[in-house]
Amino acid sequence: MELASKLFKGDRAIWIIFMFLCLVSVIEVFSATSTLTYKNSNYWGPVVRHASFLLAGFVLVLILHNVPSRFFSALILLLPVSALLLIVTPLFGKETNDAHRFLSLFGISFQPSEIAKLASVAFVAFLLSKQEKLGVDRVFNYILIGVGSVCVLIFFDNISTSAILFVICYLMMFIGQIPFKKMALLTIALILFAVLFVAILFALPDDMLKKAGGRLLTAKERITSFSVKKPVLDASTYKITDDNYQVSHAQIAIANGGLLGKMPGHGQQRDFLPQAYSDFIYAIIIEEMGIVGGFFVLLLYIMLMIRVGMIARRCNRLFPKYLVIGCGLVIVVQAFANMAVAVGLFPVTGQPLPLVSRGGTSTVITCVYIGIILSISRFGAGMGNEEEEETNDLHPEFMEIETDIADDSSLTAIETITEKK
Repeated sequence: MELASKLFKGDRAIWIIFMFLCLVSVIEVFSATSTLTYKNSNYWGPVVRHASFLLAGFVLVLILHNVPSRFFSALILLLPVSALLLIVTPLFGKETNDAHRFLSLFGISFQPSEIAKLASVAFVAFLLSKQEKLGVDRVFNYILIGVGSVCVLIFFDNISTSAILFVICYLMMFIGQIPFKKMALLTIALILFAVLFVAILFALPDDMLKKAGGRLLTAKERITSFSVKKPVLDASTYKITDDNYQVSHAQIAIANGGLLGKMPGHGQQRDFLPQAYSDFIYAIIIEEMGIVGGFFVLLLYIMLMIRVGMIARRCNRLFPKYLVIGCGLVIVVQAFANMAVAVGLFPVTGQPLPLVSRGGTSTVITCVYIGIILSISRFGAGMGNEEEEETNDLHPEFMEIETDIADDSSLTAIETITEKK
């Protein structure tokens, strides 16, 4: 017990939520990857691969939760790096489902959009913490330029990720008390853009959309299949087509789950859903663990956001306060989007369930968010069985000077980036 208290520092509740999500992930990925097992004739291969990513992520959590939270301001330097990677990806990236989302460097395949999300959250958190020094207008403009540029680069190959990232940054600005007038104008602009985008999708012929980008045609088909739903009066007359294939089998899985489910390993729809281990893993969770299991997973994400809010309230400095809120929003908003798709409340987005779905980059980066949250709970909020940060023994005035120097250098970097854009 003493070893655990020394090893796992920070907010205990976050650690417990993290462990439960990892446990659910290993069990359900092992069950849901039956199609991959059949194709590769390797029973343990898929789950071993996923467990290795979880283990790597766990090591990152252990490392990051020992890093003082003030050092995370350096993450803003990832913004221009991620933007460059996003520019290169359509040219040299791997094409999957008519989209270039993966880039390979030194034999390692990863999604630049995941790095861009982390960089954008840190970028927004840092700028929000400097409203008094920079002024509200400059902060608002810098956020729109930085985050807007990243979202545009992601948009054509991954519309849903681009939209979710902007929503997260929008919520951070709202929490960061950006003036109501500016937020209202931004909201109106976003609504007009969404209406115009959908109108263009349905105005242009399918052939033109396919030439412009395969994901635009996919987005049109998903919006159509979601919005045009015919009532099913007789189960015998319902037809599963290519357009409703994934959604239909997800709904069958949920209907078969009942209260307690069929138990892990006994689900049937995992053999029919193409993305049973990723986009629709929540439907498999309900089929195998029932409504009780599905509610338990939902509750874990809700508890995570509640704990993040408690950590933020106890932070004395603004940057860790906004950063921990941003990290929590990234995980929870994406989780809600995935679960809403699985139960038919939202069009198909292709978003994985954080820490649960099978995936490399998504799993590792989500663990980075958890590590940052735990670090801020230790050093920013003073929660958990932590030791005092080593620099606390220094004179308070020296601490302020040290922090101001780091902040000024980061501000110079931001101004250079935005001027170039």
